[in-house]
Amino acid sequence: MDKTTGGLTSSVLALEAQTLTLSSLTQEQAIEIGNIAQEIGLARKLPIAVEVRMKEWIVFHASLPGSSPENDGWITRKANVVNRTGRSTLHERALAEEQGVDWLVANSLEEKDYAIYGGGLALNVVGLGLTGVLLVSGLEHVADHLLGIEVITEYLARKGEEQ
Repeated sequence: MDKTTGGLTSSVLALEAQTLTLSSLTQEQAIEIGNIAQEIGLARKLPIAVEVRMKEWIVFHASLPGSSPENDGWITRKANVVNRTGRSTLHERALAEEQGVDWLVANSLEEKDYAIYGGGLALNVVGLGLTGVLLVSGLEHVADHLLGIEVITEYLARKGEEQ
């Protein structure tokens, strides 16, 4: 049932999130995750903005060449979804499509505040759940999500925590 999720289903996205659970998330670690996203973005000349939040607190932000102020609005709307649900924005989109519902209507929310487009990824910590959010904006939304997955995977690999 692929609509606009790049073929990713809610069950695949749930497993992905479980696989990428962190052992901890400190401010220093959140900045390291942001730095990895920035490194990848600069190396590939991606026109993205990246942000890492610990709940509502922005601990890392970079607007790379080619990105625009519009990306910041998308980042905020994606962060609101992850902080509300504890799941990635693409996971929420997949669930809504699988259930055949309008996510905004079903949750009594407004599009100006929430966006279920890929690029908002929950940073879950073992035993704590949602502790932070990695946000990517500037590419096609599934590509935003996939870049976020790549960043978290690289972070875990550098920490020796790859699952």
